[in-house]
Amino acid sequence: MSQRLDYNQIAPAGAKALGGVYGYVMGSGLSAVLVDLVYLRVSQINGCAFCLDMHTRDLLAKGQPVEKLALLQAWREAGGLFDARERAALAWAESVTRVAETGVPDEAYANAREAFSERELVDLTIAIGLMNAYNRMAISFRNTPKAVLDLARQA
Repeated sequence: MSQRLDYNQIAPAGAKALGGVYGYVMGSGLSAVLVDLVYLRVSQINGCAFCLDMHTRDLLAKGQPVEKLALLQAWREAGGLFDARERAALAWAESVTRVAETGVPDEAYANAREAFSERELVDLTIAIGLMNAYNRMAISFRNTPKAVLDLARQA
């Protein structure tokens, strides 16, 4: 897989605008680990290799155990590896990311509101929307994951 184009170079103002939203999310008060778990789960759903690689590395650097990351895709069956807020965020992220299938039902909203304040839920939904946008950019323009670049350098 080779990169089709570098959207950061071609549309730097657009990339900067997305970066501004990222900065907002990181300053929102939501836990950085929680946000990265959501980013990783959204990227799993969307099949974005670039973002899977990046957010896995980010979570490992933040001290998250590899077992937790390995079971993220099956978080419902992962016992106590995920706390109540993480489980609520992951469920919300799945429903919002799959909006065309789910319609984000009232039950999903009610469950998310049990764990998050209104502001937190809005901020979390902004984060989910942002990651969906980044996934679409990375997949469409074939951003190469760092792991693939590292392997090519070793060869």
